[in-house]
Amino acid sequence: MNPVLRGLAANPSMPSELIDRLIALADADIAEILACRPDLGHAQAVALAASVEESVARLAYEGRLTAADIDPATQPEGALALLSEGHAHSPEWARHFAGDPVAEHREKLAACPGLPDDVVEKLAADPDVKVVAELALWTKPRTAARLASHPHAAVRRALAANEATPPVVLAALLTGEGLPPVRRCLVCDREETPFVHDPHCPRLDCDLPPGASCDGSHESTRHDTQLAALSNPATPTEAVVGFVDHPSLLLRWALAARPDLPPDVCARLAEDANPGVRGDLAENPAIDDALIRVLATDRDHEVRRRLAHNPRVPLDVLTRLAGTTRIGATLLPRIASTSPDEAEELAASPNPAARMLMAQRRDLAPAVRDALADDSDAKVVKSIAPHPGLTDSRLSAMLDRYGSQVAARVAANPDATPALLETIARHGPAARKALREIARHPHAPAPALLACLRDARARPIAAGHAALPPAVIEELLTDAEVAEAAAANPSLPPGVMSDLVSRP
Repeated sequence: MNPVLRGLAANPSMPSELIDRLIALADADIAEILACRPDLGHAQAVALAASVEESVARLAYEGRLTAADIDPATQPEGALALLSEGHAHSPEWARHFAGDPVAEHREKLAACPGLPDDVVEKLAADPDVKVVAELALWTKPRTAARLASHPHAAVRRALAANEATPPVVLAALLTGEGLPPVRRCLVCDREETPFVHDPHCPRLDCDLPPGASCDGSHESTRHDTQLAALSNPATPTEAVVGFVDHPSLLLRWALAARPDLPPDVCARLAEDANPGVRGDLAENPAIDDALIRVLATDRDHEVRRRLAHNPRVPLDVLTRLAGTTRIGATLLPRIASTSPDEAEELAASPNPAARMLMAQRRDLAPAVRDALADDSDAKVVKSIAPHPGLTDSRLSAMLDRYGSQVAARVAANPDATPALLETIARHGPAARKALREIARHPHAPAPALLACLRDARARPIAAGHAALPPAVIEELLTDAEVAEAAAANPSLPPGVMSDLVSRP
């Protein structure tokens, strides 16, 4: 891998004629980057596909190639990529791959949209169960209903995850009622039963999931099928509620996250012994106000933290949680949906934790924003510091009052001026956390970026900043740790780019 050429391949200022030269030099690694360039022309994409065979699929996924550019017989990965992205509506291609002797090609075809009916029929009868399972995962309701009686457990497990599977079929897959017995699973296909797969299996060619087991009842795949059905929003509510007391933790956990649970089921899950179940329930918008208040007193910190993320949590509960629970610097859904009156009330709360929550908003009214910026609590000021619209004088005042406590967040403000960023960069060791924010800030001036280059963590970011002097960028090309970022810098002179492409 040549890091300089990788960087050049991503450089947005790379002239078109140099892209042509780089295409001729590209290996698979560089071709992957070139294929994603938004300015890559069609002729260049065709040239890249001819130069680096491994790039064809990526070019097809990116929409750089058309069906006329690809031969499915010699470029199957590219042709399948076009089919999967809907860029090629070719029944002939689909029929070609449905009979392909390579099972992986048939499996990829099975996930493609808009397949002809005869191709779907052929894939549904494929001798490789992985092909049929892939079809089951993506197929439409009619075929899904027919595949529900398939004798292999892997096909039924895939159907249970498909949101297009009819609800009545999902209910049957969840309980097993009304379906013929499963005959095979991936475990008993390969091993004599009873068998439990070693989670630390040393066999390099083994792709069975850790812990997969079969004693003749295909129990691990049946469990996976139930888990998929419980996680599927199309599975009817009446079919899932019976799992509230199931001995499997994973099944109860999946149930707790469903937004369609009735109150009595939520109440029982709130008493679950596992905090993970209670945590998922706490974040679930299905729970009512009474249960929210019960969970707000849960003994487990993570349950209370998850409750704070519930979009329906009352503000009084949220305020109490903020004072006793480490929520983190994040915009909570309930805070994001506050009305203007609620926002003003929280911003004026005597509880600094409540003010800090509101300070995470980035669309506050100017008066509310400025009041929080002048707050007497450093944590509140730190939270509001990146809010757009704050004046240079207010940002400077924050920095004067709280220094390194707020420096990084002030540097992250989109309206921070070059002079302010340079001031923060001169703060010495106390400003080290701010240097990464400065290094990625579009207003960062050259003197501040030079300071960033002296910090190990900010250096790779600063090396790609367009405000760096060209001479400095050129020097960084010899530094192995930042050469790629420097080569991708849009301010790298075209002459230097040309020399780099010309080097052996």
